[in-house]
Amino acid sequence: MGGGISSLHIIGGRKLGGAERFFVRLVNALARQGEPVEVVTVPGGEIDAAVDPQIPRHHAPLAGVFDVWSRLRIRQMVKKHSPAIVQTYMGRATRLTHLPESCPSVHVARLGGYYDLKGYRHAGAWIGNTRGICDYLIREGLPAERVFHIGNFVDAAPRHDPGTLLELRRKWLIPEDAIVFLGLGRLHPNKGFSDLLQAFSRLPAALHERPLHLAMVGDGPLRSALKDEAAQLGIGSRVTWAGWQYEPSPWYQLTDVFVCSSRHEPLGNVILEAWANSTPLVSTAAEGPVELITPGQDALLAPAADPARLADSMLQMLALDAAARESMVEAGLSRLSANYSEAAIVAAYVELYRKLGATRHD
Repeated sequence: MGGGISSLHIIGGRKLGGAERFFVRLVNALARQGEPVEVVTVPGGEIDAAVDPQIPRHHAPLAGVFDVWSRLRIRQMVKKHSPAIVQTYMGRATRLTHLPESCPSVHVARLGGYYDLKGYRHAGAWIGNTRGICDYLIREGLPAERVFHIGNFVDAAPRHDPGTLLELRRKWLIPEDAIVFLGLGRLHPNKGFSDLLQAFSRLPAALHERPLHLAMVGDGPLRSALKDEAAQLGIGSRVTWAGWQYEPSPWYQLTDVFVCSSRHEPLGNVILEAWANSTPLVSTAAEGPVELITPGQDALLAPAADPARLADSMLQMLALDAAARESMVEAGLSRLSANYSEAAIVAAYVELYRKLGATRHD
């Protein structure tokens, strides 16, 4: 590695979830900016395929905490390339990265949730992607001067023409004149999708002679149970289950209102994505959304785990006139650009790497 502040980024797993997508976005953005960056990934997975092919990459199985071979391989790579920063993502990569005291590299663990810190304390610095997570890390005894807050960014949303969005409606049998609500994410209890179904069932079947429809984009362990619940609530024919979509932007753009129904959400990348796609937003007051949103300015907030209040907020958004909704959309875009753009977040990482790199003991 040469020039700039070099960094080696390590992540386990094969599939692209939220943390994995951010890993890809960050390393690709650092490379585009000319920063010396390399990665360690599991060979043959979705993550490995999504990393810019120009970025030097190394492979290890990263099979689990007892994967001694991967632990040794990481040490060998760090010793050979001597990056200023070794940044790990999530528990598996962090637990397998133990740098000797004589190593000049700084181990930075990035956290996107309120995890058990047993497998993170050995790092040399910690990044939380919300202020709430940073406060948690400090309360749990990590040194405040080595805990840093840097948020996430999302990719710029490509704009889709009306014809493309109409074809998407037709493909998924969504009525062309429907008012569409969107729920997007892993079908997991934390996401509160049962609350969203119950809230939707409280709404009228149509408003101003236009049918109301709910699109559910994502997959996960609750898929079957949620589909059964929709049928029991009598809304099965008005809910589309689209499964996991690699490119979600068309769904945001055909939607009238995006709903983040989470009961537990450390950050909320979907909120940033909704803003990036200029989609009016209703969210529950989970940890991350409360930190991101200015209620009534860039989104509407409802209490978490309260389908009745969520339904009220969904109707309230529909009741706003076009100018008021557009004002919220513009406020969301402004907040995204100022605080959660690629340029802002990458600059924060580069500045932190310079700060930490100055402390390394060569």
